Amino acid sequence: MERSNRCFEIITKYVSVWVVIGAGVAFFYPPMFTSLSKEIPYLLALIMLGMGLTMTFDEFRLVINRPKDIFYGVVLRYLIMPSVAWLISVILALPPELAAGLILVGCCPSGTASNVLTFIARGDTALSVSVSSLNTLLAPLLTPLIFLFFAGAVIPVDVTGLLLDIIKIIVVPIILGVSFRMVAGKYVNKLQPAIPAISVILVVVTISVVVAVNAAKISAVAVIAIAAVILHNLIGLGLGYSASRFIGMSEPKSRALTFEIGVENSGLAVALALAHLDPVAAIPGAIFSVWHNLSGSALATFWVKKDMRNLTEVIKEQLG
Repeated sequence: MERSNRCFEIITKYVSVWVVIGAGVAFFYPPMFTSLSKEIPYLLALIMLGMGLTMTFDEFRLVINRPKDIFYGVVLRYLIMPSVAWLISVILALPPELAAGLILVGCCPSGTASNVLTFIARGDTALSVSVSSLNTLLAPLLTPLIFLFFAGAVIPVDVTGLLLDIIKIIVVPIILGVSFRMVAGKYVNKLQPAIPAISVILVVVTISVVVAVNAAKISAVAVIAIAAVILHNLIGLGLGYSASRFIGMSEPKSRALTFEIGVENSGLAVALALAHLDPVAAIPGAIFSVWHNLSGSALATFWVKKDMRNLTEVIKEQLG
């Protein structure tokens, strides 16, 4: 059991490494993953089911106990990322399909990695989990409407189709997971150490499939697409932290909202793009899936090292 837990810990801890390896293999050897292209919605649904299995109603108590913090998290999330995506699309004069894909990434809810990154960065993990959970549950309503507002002028938008797919891929699996935990909590609790590791494996497979399917297209638009995604993510992280501090949030809260805003459920964006838009629109989500794990891990590591330096200085002053 101890060896298994250690294995699960390694898988979860080095998620960025596995993502890069998987994406690299998929890019250079696409046939290894392309046969799974039609399974992407099911893979995402399994990831959301795992999220549901780890959720309890305690996570939503913050909505009542700290409504102001939750409100800021939801509003900033759905305000900053779609707006930044649209602005980057205009400034870089992205082709309509790429622009739609980038905006769709911005309109999707927070990614599951945001909670892990917040924990690593010593942010307010409870706030992170609550905000990402609420953002996810609001996605069926907000994602299609915001996407229509920003992208409707450049590409046809099937709002009803987007809504139904989000419900099938996200809401239903989460409800099933939460319900199963309520009914069979004793058995689910035994699986808790393995669930994050299984989710990581599913995420890596999903990203690899997306990269494999779009390998040729990624090569054709690599420079502009990568530039757009990096700008989108970094500006989102920067504005998330700055806006949180500006409205008076503490450092741990600001770190949590930074990841809630800058880390996206890009796998959902890919699935929706492949189902409702041109395949090229899936490219920003595919790139984002790899990049935000790298940038998020780097930022979390920076904050941890910063805290260690500050602690060292405080100790020196007290001993001094």
